Order: sequence, then structure tokens, then C-alpha cells
Amino acid sequence: MWSSGRGRAAGPALLGLLLALSLSGGRAAKTDAGLVTCGSVLKLFNTQHRVRLHSHDIKYGSGSGQQSVTGVEASDDANSYWRIRGDTEGGCPRGSPVRCGQAVRLTHVLTGKNLHTHHFPSPLTNNQEVSAFGEDGEGDDLDLWTVRCSGLHWEREAAVRFQHVGTSVFLSVTGEQYGSPIRGQHEVHGMASASAHNKWKAMEGVFIKPSPEAPGGHDEL
Repeated sequence: MWSSGRGRAAGPALLGLLLALSLSGGRAAKTDAGLVTCGSVLKLFNTQHRVRLHSHDIKYGSGSGQQSVTGVEASDDANSYWRIRGDTEGGCPRGSPVRCGQAVRLTHVLTGKNLHTHHFPSPLTNNQEVSAFGEDGEGDDLDLWTVRCSGLHWEREAAVRFQHVGTSVFLSVTGEQYGSPIRGQHEVHGMASASAHNKWKAMEGVFIKPSPEAPGGHDEL
């Protein structure tokens, strides 16, 4: 049912990336409050089912055959980091607060693939399959997700939804779990309607400090 690609040394690679982000330009900081900004690397936590959005170099054995996306309960898994990027190069300047209603790409840090969905059924629930797609952060127009939130910007303490630009589904978890080889991981899929199953919150990560010139930006770390 499943196929795996070449293995990766996840821990050291991620540690190096996060260290580089924290030193680059003096704009990265680990803090407890504020805004989610472009260029930040973070984990996304489903508030209903208490799992983090996850991917890995294991492909679906049905549907698209692309890299699988799941939800995991562990908080320390290096395969749960995603980078916030714009819809195009320059469309989400580093340090710019992400606006409610803005389209973004979520790029999986360790494999360079973008969060993606399309008209394939998901393996467990027959909802819409969610996968990771592309190479080195470049995929296609089905990699775009609109951040649905209240107010002007995506706040790190607030739960938000991600609605797919191309098909209008919401990034969701409903609790179903896979067997071998990813036993215990939860299916992530697209659902047609907004509900408690598609609320996500920014969790662990390195957040780029808002640029002073950006709307909502400030100088404090």
C-alpha cells in the first residue's frame, strides 16, 4: 500500500536550518505571542484531535501516489516543520505578517514539498486526499491555501483554517488512524465545510520577527 523514498538524516538537518534562521538578519525569535510571519518555520496543531501536521518520505499506495501527509501526536518529530511562503516569489516578503484571507504555500522543511490537494479520494475516509508535492519548494497552483481567520492578521494564539484555493476544501482531521507502516498516524484530508475538525494553531517553531515597515510590524524580539 505504501512506498518509501530514500532516507534522510532529519534531526541534524533541521537543527542546522533552525540555527541558520535564528542568526539570519537578526529577525528570528522564539516568543510566546505575536503574529505569524512569512518565512517562519512552525508546526501546526489541530485543536480538535490534538495532532500536528506531518509529512515524511513515504508515498501513498493509492490515489495520487504522492508523498503522504498525516497527523502525529508527538510534539518533537522533526518531520512536522513547515515553512510559510507566498503564492509567488516576492508575494510574502520575509517578516511580513500573514493577513487573514491571504493565500500561502506551506513547504515541508525536510523534503521541500508543498502541502497540496486535488481530486483524489483519501485512503481511509474517501474525503479529498492531501499530499505533499513538488521539488525544492516548487510545485503548481494546487499548492495554495487561503488562511481563514478573524481580524487583520494570523495571530499565533488563535486557531485558523486553511481553505484550498483550487478546490475550496478545508484542511482537516477527523480521527481515523493508519496501520503499518505509519501505525497510529492520523489521516489528513480535505473537507467541504468548515467545522471544528479543521481548526489549526501555530505551535513550536522559529518565527521571523515582523519587519518594522510591514503592516503590524515592530522592533521588539
